[in-house]
Amino acid sequence: MSREKSVAVTDAAIDKIKQMILSGELAPGDRLPKEADLAERLGLSRNSLREAVRALALINVLDVRQGDGTYVTSLEPRLLLDTMSFVLDLHRDDTVLQFFEVRRILEPAATAMATKLMTDDEIGELRVILESLPADPTVEELVANDLQFHQRIAQGSGNAVLCSFIESLSGPTTRARIWRGLTQEGAMEKTREQHTAIYEAIAARQADVARSWATVHVAGVESWLRKALA
Repeated sequence: MSREKSVAVTDAAIDKIKQMILSGELAPGDRLPKEADLAERLGLSRNSLREAVRALALINVLDVRQGDGTYVTSLEPRLLLDTMSFVLDLHRDDTVLQFFEVRRILEPAATAMATKLMTDDEIGELRVILESLPADPTVEELVANDLQFHQRIAQGSGNAVLCSFIESLSGPTTRARIWRGLTQEGAMEKTREQHTAIYEAIAARQADVARSWATVHVAGVESWLRKALA
């Protein structure tokens, strides 16, 4: 199955589970039926059901409890519906694109400033963050590491206002980063390679190179999102 078809099947599976919750068939706190039973009932393959459960767990709609089962999270109904709507919102609302456009303006500038201002010890801290990412990370580990990496660079810019702006952009773009990690082939490898290039440019005190790599890095996610929205 092609990557595009696989994503479409996963989206369809997510929508079916979402409809079970919206209809009241599954209430917050309820445990999902056994995988084989639920897959048959929804007309899904077990693989596509697993991907849907994984995606919904990442955005806190479902809670996978090892050895116990998968539960609908006990969120307030309003919050639950807000969280579940993000997949559909991602495909019909380009507001998140505007956040990425602002990131593409601010983060390269902050990276160039950090290249000049970060101490050797602070650059060492950045390397520790880079190397703390496991060889075969989960999407959750990748996104958490990504946020930490960019936050450290923003702090290294020495400009508290700029750092605050960049940190405020993290929340609105986190879910898109998660979705990219789940659906775009090679996303994990690209993130690791580009983070390494940014770090090496900072360590070498090459501000223009660091700025360029930061631009490529943010623009890559933005480009993927534009295609997803299209």
